[in-house]
Amino acid sequence: MLKQRIITAIVLLAVLLGALLAPGPWPIVLLFTIIAACALWEWLRLTLPGGGSQLPVALAVFTSVILLVVARQWLSSEPAPWSLHTQSLLNRWLIPGMAAIWVVAATSLVVQGQTKVRTHGAWLSMFGVLAILAVWAALVQLFLAYGAWFLVSLLALIWFADIAAYFTGKALGKHKLAPRISPGKTWEGAIGGVVAATVWVWASTFWPGSFGAVLSQRWPWWGVLLIAVFLAALSIVGDLFESLLKRRAAVKDSSHLLPGHGGVYDRIDALLPVAPLAFLLVEVLPR
Repeated sequence: MLKQRIITAIVLLAVLLGALLAPGPWPIVLLFTIIAACALWEWLRLTLPGGGSQLPVALAVFTSVILLVVARQWLSSEPAPWSLHTQSLLNRWLIPGMAAIWVVAATSLVVQGQTKVRTHGAWLSMFGVLAILAVWAALVQLFLAYGAWFLVSLLALIWFADIAAYFTGKALGKHKLAPRISPGKTWEGAIGGVVAATVWVWASTFWPGSFGAVLSQRWPWWGVLLIAVFLAALSIVGDLFESLLKRRAAVKDSSHLLPGHGGVYDRIDALLPVAPLAFLLVEVLPR
């Protein structure tokens, strides 16, 4: 099992780095679109009544086609007016709205920890569609604006939080963080993850073009640290929220697309709330 996980992780990392370092933007845009479609399919299987039906597949395919049409216009030298209007709507309404829902509503559901009843499937499914659209739009625009190193350094925030939380929890964990949702997670692990992610963001401020460096150009040093703490905590919310959906659906993994890792949603659950807020912090919110 461990060998399978390692092999899959190496392949995934190689695909990601290959797409990020490709000479043009299309490889990473296509990769983001495939990831979005797979994650949406998995999310809808967890929330829609009769999740094993063809509806999640149809909605995921339809959404991916729409995203590719939009991307083609964004990457064009002369984008159509409708695509610019769409971009404005995404940046002014969808991405801020999704960030707010993650911070308030999703966090509230995680705190409540109601795992026994599969309710509000339609609302959670709609949230899934909009959350996937928001993270796709945020990641594509961040890549086009700041490049590969920026995205890698942003993803590293989540990786550091996840890895440090795991090992700190194993070594020191005593107090359960969300026992009804994810019994293995502890407060000690969560604190260790937040500290590691914060140290990473602070250290990366010294490397031009990184997420931390771009943040430091817009925010004072103490603001950068607070942002890092908040984003790391929000990544934990994203992880726990998916665990909540899986508990309600009585499944262990969102799918079996990735050998040893479960589904695509299992791999990007922490990124879904973090990317839209990161986009707002560097692109939309005032200095």
